[in-house]
Amino acid sequence: MLISAKKKRKLYKFMNRIRLRNKNFSLIASNCNGMFILKDLNLPYKSPFVNLWLYPNDFLKFLTNIEYYLPLTLNFVEKPGIQYPVAELGDITIYFQHFSSAQEAREKWNKRIQRINMQNMFIMMTDQDGCTDEMVEQFDNLPYKNKVIFTHKPYPKFKSAFYIPGFENMDSVGMCFEYPTPKSIKRYYDAFDYVKWFNQGKK
Repeated sequence: MLISAKKKRKLYKFMNRIRLRNKNFSLIASNCNGMFILKDLNLPYKSPFVNLWLYPNDFLKFLTNIEYYLPLTLNFVEKPGIQYPVAELGDITIYFQHFSSAQEAREKWNKRIQRINMQNMFIMMTDQDGCTDEMVEQFDNLPYKNKVIFTHKPYPKFKSAFYIPGFENMDSVGMCFEYPTPKSIKRYYDAFDYVKWFNQGKK
């Protein structure tokens, strides 16, 4: 009997959940890849960086001084042509694309900040939204042990850069949480063994 792609995907996620040993970590992601990975692993959100995104320059700025930015208060602002909540956190801008209101975004942000495990953090970024080679290098130089940036082309000189096949004809990776084909078992980001990566952290 043939097994459907949907059932194979379910089995793949189940096996990843069994493999995962380090579960008390915080994933700080620049976009929705983090949320999808945590959902695949059936883990709680121990970071406010869920269902939102930042431009790479702002994400890098945040990572450079995380202790400064986290205690700041979100200031929601209007952005022409954008219907979802947008907020300024000091001098960086956060786009709460998958929230219905500023109130919801603020409540979730403040609640999830309290869950951050600063001693067991993992940082995830992509080369989307105008990310330059210089920004990839800046990310690679950040003083975080566990960090990865998904890129549309190889960067052999940068340890944290991970090439995701399938976006070579684009200027960045696309939606890494999507499946390459309707029958694919793995999403694009599954090319990266994030379970092995998480298991390198503190248990």
